[in-house]
Order: sequence, then C-alpha cells, then structure tokens
Amino acid sequence: MSRLSRSFLLVAAFFGLEKLLGFLRYVVIARQFGYSAQSDAFYVANNLPDLILTLISGGALAVAFIPVLSEVLEKAGRQRLWELFSRVANLVFLTTALLSILIAIFALPLVRYWIAPGFTPDQQILAANLMRVNLLATCLLSLGGLVIAGLQANQHFLLPALAPAMYDLGSLFGVFILTPATGVRLGPLTLPALGMGIYGPMAGYVIGAALFVLVQVPGLVHYQFRWTPAFNFRDPGVLKVLSLMGPRVMTAGFIYLIFIAQENIATRLATGSVSFLNYGWLFMQVPETIIGTAIATALLPTISELFARSDQTTFKETLNRSLRVILALTIPCAGLIAVGIPPFVGILGGSAADQTMIVWITRAFLVGLTGHAMLEVSSRSFYAQQKALIPLLTSGLTLAVFIPLAVVLAKGLDAVGIALANSLVFTGEALLLWFLLNRSYPGVINTRGALGRALLASVLAALLSFLVVLLPFNPLFLSLVGMALGALVALPFILPELKLLIHL
Repeated sequence: MSRLSRSFLLVAAFFGLEKLLGFLRYVVIARQFGYSAQSDAFYVANNLPDLILTLISGGALAVAFIPVLSEVLEKAGRQRLWELFSRVANLVFLTTALLSILIAIFALPLVRYWIAPGFTPDQQILAANLMRVNLLATCLLSLGGLVIAGLQANQHFLLPALAPAMYDLGSLFGVFILTPATGVRLGPLTLPALGMGIYGPMAGYVIGAALFVLVQVPGLVHYQFRWTPAFNFRDPGVLKVLSLMGPRVMTAGFIYLIFIAQENIATRLATGSVSFLNYGWLFMQVPETIIGTAIATALLPTISELFARSDQTTFKETLNRSLRVILALTIPCAGLIAVGIPPFVGILGGSAADQTMIVWITRAFLVGLTGHAMLEVSSRSFYAQQKALIPLLTSGLTLAVFIPLAVVLAKGLDAVGIALANSLVFTGEALLLWFLLNRSYPGVINTRGALGRALLASVLAALLSFLVVLLPFNPLFLSLVGMALGALVALPFILPELKLLIHL
C-alpha cells in the first residue's frame, strides 16, 4: 500500500468518526429544539464565524500554505519550514482576532440586514448573541487550522485527522451537559443542571475548539517546532504564501457566499427551512467528507511535492487514479443513501412533513455528491501547481449562477430547490476544472470505463435496496440491510477502482 493510500485511509477513518459524533450532536440538538426559531437562529449564527475560519485559517490558508511549506521542506529543511510557518501564523492569527472583534461589535446589524433579514427581531438578537460566543471558538480554531497545515506538510495526518473528533467531543459536552435545564445523570453521579439552553451547544463549540488545538501539540513537539515571534513581509516564502492566499481567500469567499445566500433565501421560506437545509447538507457531507475531502487532504502534500520535483507524469497519473476512485465510490454511494435515508432522518424527530422535507433536501444534495468530491481534488490540483487564479474565476462564476438559479427553483420546490441549485452549480464547476486540467495534462480525465461501471452499479444497488426497504419490518434495520446488500451488488463493478485505491 502506498504512503498516499495509507494517509487517505487514516484520514477517512477519523473523518468518519468525526461525522458520527457530529451526527449525534445534530440529533440531540434536533430533539431538544426541533425545527424552531431557536434552531434556525443557532445555525445562522455559525455563518460569519465559519466564513472567517474558511477564508483565513481554514480552507484558504491550508490550501495556499501546504504547497509552499512542502516546497520549503523539500528544498530547505524543517527548520526553515517552521520559521516560515511562524511568520505566517502570527499574521493570520492577528487578522482572525481583529476580524472577530469587529464582527462581534456589529453582529446585530449584520444579522438584521444581511444574513437573516427574514427573521423576527427576537430571532435576530438571539442569532447575534450566539454568533458572539461562536467567535471565541473561531479564534481557537484558527490556531488549530494553522497547526494542521504545518503537520500535513510534514506528511503527518494522524493528529490533524483526530482534531475534528475532539472538537465534536467538546461540542457534545455542551449539548449534553451545558444545555439541559434538569440534572444529568452519569452512573451514580447526578451533575447539576446548568440550563444554558441554546447557548449550551455554542459554549460546547468553544470547549471543542480548545481540544482541537491541544490534541495537536504533541505533533508540534515531535517535529521540533520552534516559534519565531516576528513578522517579515520581505521573506520570499511569506510573499509566496500571501500571493497564493489572496486569490484563495476570494475563492473561499465566493464559495461561502453561496451558503450565506442559500440560508438568506431560506429565511424567507417557512420556519425551519434553514434547519432543514443544514440537516440535509449534513447527511450528504458524511460520504463527501469520508471520500472526497479525505482523498483531497491526503493528496495535496503529495502532488505539491511532485510538482516541486517537476514530475509531471506521476502528477497526472495520481490525479487520474483519484478521479476514478471518486467516481467508483461516490456514484453508487449517492444512489444507496438516496434510497435508505428516510429512517435516519426519522432519528432527528419532528413531524412527518418535516422529515419528508429533509429527505428530499438530502436527495437534492446527493445529486451533487460526486461533483463536490471531484471539486475537492481538482481545485487542490491547481493550488499544488501554485495557480490560484483559475479556481478563483470558476468559483466567482459558480456564485453568479447559483443565486438566480436558487431563487427560481425555490419558488417551485421550496428548500429542495435551493439544495438542487447547490448540487448543479458545484458539479458544473468541478467538470469545468477537470476539463481545464485535461488541457494541461491530456488523458487526466480518462476514466477507463469507471464512470459507466459506477453508474450501472448505482442503478442495480439502489434498485435492490429499494426492494428490501419495502418489506414489512423495522425501517431502520431494513435500510441498513438494503444498503449493505446494495453495496455487495455494486462491489464487482467497482472492484478495479477499489484495487486502485491501494496504489494511489
């Protein structure tokens, strides 16, 4: 098994754990608060803090930072890597803290006039206060995101993959311990009721963010991290990171504006629509993260090294294998989940109408599962080449298409239309990026039959799963059995790509 394959399996396993813990958190929140004005305010309050994290120390920095760090490690050694890391980290953390303070000051007008204009005044005040708490977690997560980039550049994936699960454990502490208004019984002990209500999960985010950072400290020690308390805008490495990060920030901004626009449109629909979209996105994100994000995360340091060495042949072959694996895994997965999802939505509770809405929103998001996974790899392939402008232009085009498309589809399909618009525009962007890659590396999109076999496997697997769930028995059990049998039917069709997975 190749180093890249081992890294992918490790990251996928811990991402799967994180998604399981995250699902548990969402289930408890849904059970405690339902699809209410409070839950809508809670999810809206995550928007701007998540945007800061995505733009600066999360997606933007990591994708722009890792290729440069990998190049520095390859050519100048680890000591120089940590020197560059410190200088960039100092700048990024200071920027994150200042932005968080500004947003905390202007939280209410931002919610009232931009994020959730369709909320009632009380909902807007609640969302603004929750956002201020979440900004504390954002500052801590910014540190953790920086550390992840540093460790992954050293080809270390264990602790960065474990960090999100630790974040979820802290979040669960907030949900189970800080939120309830009555005492919580743990074995022979009864913990006092803290009764923080909807503020409890948000306080749990802060605790989880602290754990997110602390769990990675041993990795810094192992790789002999030395902090340099300085800024140096003349450092060639800093200038290169900033030159990549600028377009990446704008790219991530366009992507996140899609999700802000998505919830902005949803606030004008029926109460609960924002929550419905978040839960539907959660279900789609489980396979997308385990497959697409995990492959892309493990892939970025490797293809960055290959590009630094000018090994274009291996660069192209690695991307081609990744594409074929993504097609083989995500297409059957989308079909199976689309059939088997209703009993899992039932775990969240709520009325039959609420559950039906979430089921169809999830299915609409699943239309874009393969596209989202393909986009994870294709966008990173351009950053590995230190070409940040192309993903910037395509993400801007995606935003421009999404807003009118979502508005039109929402008129006839409500929140389902918003989810479908999301799937269509992101899939379109993924196809465009892979087409552009193929112009530079002819043959990189040659699927060698993987696409056709995956589509056939998806149809047969979904059909068998559908027949199983029609039986008169426990729906959740039948759903699990149906998806398992469907996966077995799909297995012979995608076996070449599963073997290929070992040799990524």
